[in-house]
Amino acid sequence: MKKKLKLTPEERAIEQELLRGEWKSVPNWPKRKKELEADARAQLAKSARVNIRLAPIDLHGLKDKAVQEGMPYQTLIASVLHKYVTGQFVAR
Repeated sequence: MKKKLKLTPEERAIEQELLRGEWKSVPNWPKRKKELEADARAQLAKSARVNIRLAPIDLHGLKDKAVQEGMPYQTLIASVLHKYVTGQFVAR
């Protein structure tokens, strides 16, 4: 007996689109995948240096958070800024 999965509304919409044939395979997928990966690497490459002055207490807090996340504090700062400018930042 096949178990019926409970789909989210978004997943149901995608399923219906698939059944209607609205999704098509990407021609020459391995080549296209490599192109997209190269584009993503180029887009995310760090090419600009920024200097910023922070209050010592804020820098200390950033370093503490970075340790909790298991990453260098500069990486944490870059990640937070990237999420903010791309609209992905979600405050708790």
